[in-house]
Parts: sequence; C-alpha cells; structure tokens
Amino acid sequence: MTHFDSLSLAPALLKAIHEEGYTTPTPIQLKAIPPALKGQDVLGIAQTGTGKTAAFALPTLHQLMQHPAATAGKGPRALVLAPTRELAAQIGESFATYGRHTSLRHTVIFGGVGQGPQVQAIRRGVDVLVATPGRLLDLMEQRVVDLKNICFFTLDEADRMLDMGFIVPIRRIAAAVPAKRQTMLFSATMPKEIRHLANSLLHHAVEVAVTPTASTVDRIAQCLYPIERGRKVDLLAHLLKEPAVTRALVFTKTKHGADKVVKRLRSAGIASDAIHGNKAQSQRTRALDAFKTGRTTVLVATDIAARGLDVDNVSHVFNFDLPMEPEAYVHRIGRTARAGASGIAISFCDNEERGLLKAIEKLTKANIERRQVPTNLVALPRPVAVPHEAGRSHSGGQGGHRGAKPSGHRGGKPGGKRPGKSGTHAGSHGAGHAGSHGAGHVRSKSDSGHTSQGKTSATSTSGVTTAHAPSPAKPSRHNWPGFRGSSRR
Repeated sequence: MTHFDSLSLAPALLKAIHEEGYTTPTPIQLKAIPPALKGQDVLGIAQTGTGKTAAFALPTLHQLMQHPAATAGKGPRALVLAPTRELAAQIGESFATYGRHTSLRHTVIFGGVGQGPQVQAIRRGVDVLVATPGRLLDLMEQRVVDLKNICFFTLDEADRMLDMGFIVPIRRIAAAVPAKRQTMLFSATMPKEIRHLANSLLHHAVEVAVTPTASTVDRIAQCLYPIERGRKVDLLAHLLKEPAVTRALVFTKTKHGADKVVKRLRSAGIASDAIHGNKAQSQRTRALDAFKTGRTTVLVATDIAARGLDVDNVSHVFNFDLPMEPEAYVHRIGRTARAGASGIAISFCDNEERGLLKAIEKLTKANIERRQVPTNLVALPRPVAVPHEAGRSHSGGQGGHRGAKPSGHRGGKPGGKRPGKSGTHAGSHGAGHAGSHGAGHVRSKSDSGHTSQGKTSATSTSGVTTAHAPSPAKPSRHNWPGFRGSSRR
C-alpha cells in the first residue's frame, strides 16, 4: 500500500497531511501527484468526493516551496479557477490546511460580496490566488490583479464552468497567463467541449482517470419514484422523516422551486434551508454552515449553487426535479458517498421528465430501480398568502405600487411588496389582474437564466421573488409504462 510519505512531498506538507489524519492517498491523488511534481501538465478525470483538491493543491504548494519567488510582492504565482463561490472557498480552506506549516500565502476572490477586503489581500501579496472567473476578470480590468508571474494554472470542475457559460472568460484569463507554465485541468465528466478546451490549454498532458466518464459511484444505492408533480413535496416530507435520513441534500431545477420546497417542508416541521444564486453570500454561508454543523438536516439547492459543496456524512441525495443535463445527475449524487462512505440517491420523476430519465440512464448505462409510491402519503399544508396591508392595495389606481410602474415592467417593484413577501395582486385593470399582463400571466426564471411563460409561477426581478397564487393543478394521468415497480421500462 502506498503512503503519502512515498510521494516525495515537502516535509512541511507531510506534517500537515499527518495532522489531518491522512496516511494513504486516494487513487486520483496517487496518479496525479507524481507527474505534477515533475512539472508535467495533468488532465484529471474523477468524480466529486475523490480527493481532487489535494491532487492539485499538494504539488502546487510543493513546487512553490521549491522555487521561491525572485521578487516578493509581484503578484500571485499560482492561479486556481473554480465555478462557484462555495467551491472556491473550500479550495482556499484546503490550501490553508495543507500549507499551514509553510510561509506561502493565499487568498480567495469571488463575486456576491464587496471586493474591498479581497483587493487589500491581493495588494499585501499572495502566492496562490483562488478565484471564480467573473470576479477575477473584474479585478483584472481594474488592474488590481496581474497574472504575468503565474507559473501554475489549475482549472477545477471544468465541465461545470463550461455549463455555466464560462468558456469565453476562461480563454481570456488563459491568454493573460504566461505561455510557459504548468497547467492542470480536473473534471468529473469529459464531454467533447472539455476535450477541446484541454487540447487548447494543456501541452503533452498526462491523462489520469480513476473512473470511466459519467459512471456513478458504486457505493451509492439509487432508486426512483414515478409520481405526479403535485405530490412530490408530500413524498419528500414522508421520506425525510425516516430515521435513516440523517443529512439530506435536495436538488430542484429553479431558485423559486427551492424556496417553495423549503416553505412546505418547514410547514411540516422539517428544519430546512435553501441555497441558490438569488441568496446573498452571507445567507448562503449561514445556510451551509448550519447544514455542516447539523443545525439543519436538509439543504435544498440548485445545481449551480450546490456544485463544489464538500460536506461529510450526507446520507441521502434527493433529485426533487431531474436535471436538464444528464451529466448533472452524476454530479448531484456524488454529494453523498464521499471519502469512502456509502450513500443513497432517490429521484422523483413525473410524466414530463420521462425524456430526462431516459437520457440519464443512457449516459450512465444503467436502469434505475423503480419503487412504488407509499399509499399513506399525507398532503402537506399549503402556505397561506400574506394579505395586503390596509390602505396600500388601491392607492392611485396602481394596486398599491405608490407610483411605481405596474407589475411586469422593468424598473417597477414586483407587486408592490417588500422583498420576501408574497400574495395576490390587484393591478390598475381591476381585481384578479396581475399588473399590465392580465390575469394570471406571470413569469418564472430558473438558475440558467431562461424565462418561460406560464399560469403559475413567480416574477423574479433583481433577485426578489414574488409568488403568485397558483391555478388549480391539473390531475396527472400516471399511465406511462414501466412505472409500476418494475426495474426496467
């Protein structure tokens, strides 16, 4: 059995590794660290929870120690790009942990918070810069960050960065980094777009892989419930109350959907929080901290917000909505069964998601076990709409907007409500009409930024979501084949 001591890492790094209780490297670490220590470019393919961060952090720190900066305070020498704030923060924590016995300095920059402290840290001088692409480009344009001394360039979760539309920012950043450098790229999946990106950034790279592309972790037990959309939250609450569910991560397709699920779960007495792009960074940090410490046992998230979450002992992952991209299924269920543990992934699928399920099973080359919906489901109470305050609903013929533009117009306050409130609205066209769009016409916006028309939804403007009273749900005809408990369609 190979131990970290045999990898020729600097003594200061080995000391930190031993203090963390690690003795044996994971497969991706065992394969990636030796060529990285030699200065070779590395293309790593590994699922989440396999130890990818240490696979690039340790050799980066080692080489920075072996080759001290010729002149102090001339900008960072190592750059790590990550798709989300949470992943960037966790990578920063790893560099702090492994480099605690060195004199190397690092900082993390990302959007959603004031840039002042980040700018001050950069100007004080850092060796390692961990960043999200958007904030890094902002500071580059302000000439706060200079990448001319970068010797080690790493892209983590590259497939997710492409999913989020970061391909152009990545190429702009790469163009600002010296051509003479070591580049490492890590990804959980390897679609053609990632292969093209790797070919353009890496030179004579050593490719290391610990699992086939798009395979799912063997230690994760997977099952699926065919169920009408309107009953999903009832089934979720039913399953969350089982004693085996000690820490659960729930995935929804949209930000608004995540908030709705949390409201319904809380009405059933289930402690839960939501994390998504409309939440302030302080709210996201508090929700994640409560989940990690066990104060909250259920975290409801969108794909983008949850990418990079590294929380130990997640017993269950629930796909409340199936992902639009089949590769995202692999990322989602990889939130459980981390660090050698086992886990359970449970998916819900309604009639409209049959095509998504087919794509997932085609990608993973496996049929997900179907299960019967329990017959003793209890319908959760629906949240009661908050009534308008007296004297505000009919002022100036604008439905309580106090001179603001009617709902649906850019610049107006959605529904005249304060952020976080919800209810029905009477616009200038009379009771029952929503702003200038007419009765029942509202819009919903998902994490991906696409807008769709519908009869029940939420209007999202500048991160403020106003829920409108839903139309009665149509009964779903649950008659498509293969969803009667069989293991195959």
